[in-house]
Amino acid sequence: MSHLLTDTGIIAGRYVRQTLASRLGVLFGLLQPLLFLVFFGPLLRDIDLGGAGDSWQTLVPGLLVQLGLFSSAFAGFTLLIEKQHGVVERLRVTPVSRLALLLGRLVRDVLQLFAQSLLLVLVGVAFGLRSPVAGVAIGFVLVGVLAASLASLSYALAMRVTSPQEFAPVINSLNLPAVLLSGILLPMALAPDWLDAVSHFVPFRYVVDAVRDAFMGHYGGTLALGALVALALAAASLGLGTRVFRKAGA
Repeated sequence: MSHLLTDTGIIAGRYVRQTLASRLGVLFGLLQPLLFLVFFGPLLRDIDLGGAGDSWQTLVPGLLVQLGLFSSAFAGFTLLIEKQHGVVERLRVTPVSRLALLLGRLVRDVLQLFAQSLLLVLVGVAFGLRSPVAGVAIGFVLVGVLAASLASLSYALAMRVTSPQEFAPVINSLNLPAVLLSGILLPMALAPDWLDAVSHFVPFRYVVDAVRDAFMGHYGGTLALGALVALALAAASLGLGTRVFRKAGA
């Protein structure tokens, strides 16, 4: 276990340093949610969104999940670039744990997401978001677990394909329905009954609802259900990612 933790720390440190060296990429990754917050959020202020919270307590949690979805789903692109430049081949001959190669990347992804999420929430506060600190912290944890799950699946897919032309269509075809059916921008309570029913088959919906409840200071059944879904998804995704990395000898 200590060997795994040490290797994970080394790999995470390597990727954190790379990320800090490209701050522009981190900021541009946050650009789309910020644009939604600034230009879309004010339109919702006087609209009944069918929930207990105000428009900012509805929109900001959704944008946090959107940030996690997009940044994590496309995380595999970095692995594809490393494969093309021979980095993965060189790592295969090192004694570092194969699991650490996955976990180190995930640590970087989650830390980057937390930094972006904090900036997004601070901008939301400037616009009028008011939420309990404990609720915001719980929301960050839920989004972090979800992001780790999706990043793990993204890396597993990147290990299976050989080019961005194979990778991108798969991610785009999965991301779009996930965004539309999880109620990220508007609650599914506003949807027709048939669309609301379909959305219950999308696990991200439960996480979105849970983060919104946390931002409103409601720590009941919806939050618990969302946490269970996020943990189940994380267990399945990490299991698959671990298997792929060990089999590939990455």
